[in-house]
Amino acid sequence: MNKRLMPKVISLILSLIIVFSITAVTAYTAGAESSGSNTSEKSEVNSTSKDETVYVIADAEGNPNKVIVSDWIKNPGKLDKLADKTELKDIKNVKGDEKYTLNGDNMCIWDAKGNDIYYQGTSEKDLPVDVKVSYRLDGKEISPKELAGKSGRVSIRFDYTNKQYEEVIVNGKKTKIYVPFVMLSGMIFENESFKNVEVNNGKVVNDGNRTIAAGFATPGLEESLDLKTDEIEFPNYVEIKADAENFKLPATMTLATNDVFNDVDFSKADEKIDSLDKKLKKLTDATDKLIDGSSKLYKGLSTLLSKSDTLISGVKSLVKGAKQLSGGADKLDKGAGKLKKGTKSLDNGAKSLKMGISTLQNGVVTLASGLGTLSTKGTELNSGAKQVFNSLLSAADSSIAAAGIKAEKLTIDNYAKVLSEIEDSLSDDALYKKAYNTALEAVTTSVKSQESMIKAQVEAAVKQQVTEGVIKQAGLDMTAEQYAQAVEQGKINSDVQSQIAASVEQQMKSDSIENTISSKTEEKIQSLIDENMKSDTVANQIKEGVDKGKAGASSITALKNQLNSYNTFYNGVKAYTSGVDSAKNGAAQLSAGSSALAKGAGTLKSGTKTLKKGASDLKKGTKSLSGGARKLVSGVKKLSDGSKALVSGVKQLNDGSLALNSGLKTYKEQGVNALVDAVDGDVKGLVNRLKAISKVSSRYKNFSGISDDMDGKVDFIYKTDSIE
Repeated sequence: MNKRLMPKVISLILSLIIVFSITAVTAYTAGAESSGSNTSEKSEVNSTSKDETVYVIADAEGNPNKVIVSDWIKNPGKLDKLADKTELKDIKNVKGDEKYTLNGDNMCIWDAKGNDIYYQGTSEKDLPVDVKVSYRLDGKEISPKELAGKSGRVSIRFDYTNKQYEEVIVNGKKTKIYVPFVMLSGMIFENESFKNVEVNNGKVVNDGNRTIAAGFATPGLEESLDLKTDEIEFPNYVEIKADAENFKLPATMTLATNDVFNDVDFSKADEKIDSLDKKLKKLTDATDKLIDGSSKLYKGLSTLLSKSDTLISGVKSLVKGAKQLSGGADKLDKGAGKLKKGTKSLDNGAKSLKMGISTLQNGVVTLASGLGTLSTKGTELNSGAKQVFNSLLSAADSSIAAAGIKAEKLTIDNYAKVLSEIEDSLSDDALYKKAYNTALEAVTTSVKSQESMIKAQVEAAVKQQVTEGVIKQAGLDMTAEQYAQAVEQGKINSDVQSQIAASVEQQMKSDSIENTISSKTEEKIQSLIDENMKSDTVANQIKEGVDKGKAGASSITALKNQLNSYNTFYNGVKAYTSGVDSAKNGAAQLSAGSSALAKGAGTLKSGTKTLKKGASDLKKGTKSLSGGARKLVSGVKKLSDGSKALVSGVKQLNDGSLALNSGLKTYKEQGVNALVDAVDGDVKGLVNRLKAISKVSSRYKNFSGISDDMDGKVDFIYKTDSIE
């Protein structure tokens, strides 16, 4: 079977899922209406559930470094106490002040007070799906560290290993059924460094500046379905190729979810399986009849064509052979009988084809409905991506606050502007100015704390100068020190001493001397400040302050780059969901086209009916041919003139019948047989496996633990390190 038919088989599987999902919803609605009470509604309103998102922080090759789990316990019944089972460590409430107690069974009893609970923790538990990322440069394997800065044809491959399965009985055999995770991996390339980006299972979007590549895979699904066709492959890896120049790559993101199968109910599937199985068999039988009829038509026309050449050369001898025409007419009568039988088969085949196209038309409608369902999941995917973004912004707010930086609360719209402003405030000039002013403030405070002592020293020096001036005015040729010694030795009489002391005291109290003391004190303080600022100690303090600020600036830049990377991925997710919506619109157009095809099949059926009637009339005519054989002689000359045109027409009809026969065989081999072979003729077996997959998927609703009476869902987000 051609690999191009794989989407048809996948569409068949998705169609079955959607049909049975609708059946389940209808059955639930009918049951609710017939119950006559609101007991189930009340129970549904009061039941708690747990939404879990597992964040896997990994290195560039996909090896997990840390696993962070965020849980949201929904409390629609406004219960005061919530019992939640968990295996997480380092649990903390992230959106409230509700407390909990933990017993020996890993059961958290939250004092909810009627509120929902949002908490976070860490885990060392094995992940259900391993994601390994490998790199090649120009066809040769290379490590991420070695790849940084290189140029050439680069291949980035995500290999997914699904380890989450159950062994269940399917179609009477013990079978491994894997949890049906859908893996979506995405990354962003700068167009100035990357060109010719390709992805094997996904989509590439280019906005002129950047290229977003996203691909999907379904590891384990092929094994779970066990389709008996070697050439059908369900992807278990995503490979992205690009021409790189000076290679560098921001973080990549991978989403793992099993939501697709969780809400599907196959309990009413059997009656629809029987209907689908019968229609596939009818389509096969009808195609066989149609091919048989076209083969007979081709054979008859080939015979007629080969005889036409003989007709041209034998026209002159036709007169002599007119008596033998009666016997030939009998043979022609038998051939007309075969032709009549062939046209009958052709008519039956056209009827079956019309029925098959009708079935196809119904399948297209189902596909359109399925894309509609997938489109509704886009809202959940966008919401999840936005929730991750807000979590990253919240963590960034905490990091900024821990660094002692005052800043506006980060949002998706303002984070780039706020972080740029912080980066500007941490430039080299700004950091040096801040560190210098901080040191200057500390030195100034230290020096000014000694102001009284400095003033006393300055005042003593000024007093010494004033004393020496007064001594000279008194006619004594000595210094202040010599004068003090003379006084001590009794060489200066008391009157002179009194006069000198009074004069010194008077001058010391003058405004000019006090101003001198004040100004010299300020000069001394400033001199000490300048001297200290030039010291090695202060210089080292300024350098340490600048270095610390630079480290903070580097962290802010890295944080901004990380948020920019996720912002690009976030926009890519929104672009992907928009693409799903476009596909939904395309399916609607396909539905309209299938209606036109059904109309054309009706016209074909009408034409084969006319052909059948013509063949019947031909059979009647051959009976009269024998009686008119004698009259044929007079028309031989006219037959000779028109024989060339007859041969040309028969040849064209022969070529057309050959093309019809070949086309029908190709349709059967590559279309009908391929569709039947894809399910090995066993639609029931396929649906039984889908039932098992749905049940296994619905039972996997949590990673870190959940109470038996609580419903839940879980998604995984893998983030790899950037390569620079």
